[in-house]
Amino acid sequence: MTDRTDTLSRKAFPLGLTIATLIAAGILVWLGAWQLHRLAWKEDLLARIAALQAAPARPLGPVLDSLAHGGQGDFIRVKVDCPGLGAAPYLELYSVRESGAGLRLISACVVESAKYRTILVDRGFIADTISARPPIDLADKTPVSLVGVLRSPDKATFVTPPNDLAGNHWYSRDIAAMSAHLKAPAPAPIILAAETSSNPGWQALKPQPLPAEIPNRHLEYALTWFGLAGSLAAVYAAMLWRWWKA
Repeated sequence: MTDRTDTLSRKAFPLGLTIATLIAAGILVWLGAWQLHRLAWKEDLLARIAALQAAPARPLGPVLDSLAHGGQGDFIRVKVDCPGLGAAPYLELYSVRESGAGLRLISACVVESAKYRTILVDRGFIADTISARPPIDLADKTPVSLVGVLRSPDKATFVTPPNDLAGNHWYSRDIAAMSAHLKAPAPAPIILAAETSSNPGWQALKPQPLPAEIPNRHLEYALTWFGLAGSLAAVYAAMLWRWWKA
């Protein structure tokens, strides 16, 4: 027993390896927990989208008034008449769909609301292979009866290119900047993604308010991170056992 104790005392405990293992395991466990949080968020999102499929369209004005007082706006189906939307000026927002790359046309719609005067409308998707665009006619005020889904704008990330205002190339839905560029006063803090067409005679513009399929693999990812943390712990335990036996 004395010889064993003396041997262990002469051997340095692998402190650096232990600290590195704890840090790595902590990161892996945090990633697994984060994926579980994302799982709960994704399941709530999918439930709201499923409920949206059968929800009737509500008048936009009262929904915006509710939003101004802290109400829920995301994934609500609404209807509105937009004067001149079919011939309105637009911004080109880069987008990728299942069919490939392209852009989405963003225009402003005048609304009747106690607080907001306009709302940005995502009119639909145009594939990169199509160079034509709908005509713009500021004198055309023909009302367009539109049904769509309210969507909160996605935040730009560190990989999102900056918007090119001069070239009209947009990569993130910056409501304030887009509204200023379109000269749209008092914009609502949400976007209306069209389900019905603003240009029925121009079939290249395809309203697509939601992705065709929203993947949900967060549980798989969480189990992967937790599994890696468990494997790391097992490897560390084996190395510690060898140190003890040496």
